Amino acid sequence: MKKHFIALIFFSLFSHSEIKEHQGLLATLFVQSSAEFYTNSVSVYKAAEYQLESAVKDVSYSAAIEQTKDFSGKPPAVILDVDQTVLDNIPFQARKIMDRTFYPNGWDEWCMEEKATYIPGVEDFLAKAAELGVEVFFVTNRTANLEEATKNNLEKLGFKFAKNLDQLLMRYEREDWGSNKNTRRQHVAKDYRIVMMIGDNLGDFVDDEENSSSPDIRMAAAERHYDMWGKYWFMLANPTYGDWESALIDFKYEIPKSEQLQIKSQALDVK
Repeated sequence: MKKHFIALIFFSLFSHSEIKEHQGLLATLFVQSSAEFYTNSVSVYKAAEYQLESAVKDVSYSAAIEQTKDFSGKPPAVILDVDQTVLDNIPFQARKIMDRTFYPNGWDEWCMEEKATYIPGVEDFLAKAAELGVEVFFVTNRTANLEEATKNNLEKLGFKFAKNLDQLLMRYEREDWGSNKNTRRQHVAKDYRIVMMIGDNLGDFVDDEENSSSPDIRMAAAERHYDMWGKYWFMLANPTYGDWESALIDFKYEIPKSEQLQIKSQALDVK
């Protein structure tokens, strides 16, 4: 009887642990320790680097869907997201697993530490952009209070910001700069031809109306822009978080984590 009771307690604790198990464990380990993530990231950035010179020369197009006319005479620029595109925040994700908490708990504090490193491949790409005279803009959904820390972090890694030019465009830095990045892309497009964009989330490329939608709508948007991928748009794989995950729970972040896990499980396709 005592053995059965102990077994019951163990099973109960194990089940609770399984429900409470941090959903980002394997994804975080993949990004942090696998040769596969490293090679994927380097491959994406090398492809972008090799494509950049021809993109600069081809003045007949813009990589931004918001920029449809009057761009041929403007100097070239590239737009990059920051988190898991330029800066690697996987230590933050690891901390969340260890202390059993979730974003945004501790996020601002992590950014203020200014300890993020470059994503593999990004340093050479940024050097190539500088060599070709292409202006670099970072369009990030880090909030405006983190601008100084983010700039410091990038400078510690060797990026040189231009004087008298805002290259780091934060969320809520201006009243109309919300999570939808289209207004910030439009801001860059006023003075530059956007020749390339790099990110880890569909919203780094398309309007938020499509990005913050169901998985089917998001996939349709990605497929509709088939000709842009690998030529003007470059996507970094981020299995740790993103709107791909939020779409599965219909962006209802208030749902308990255990219910979120059940919903995600139900989304699995076993044919």
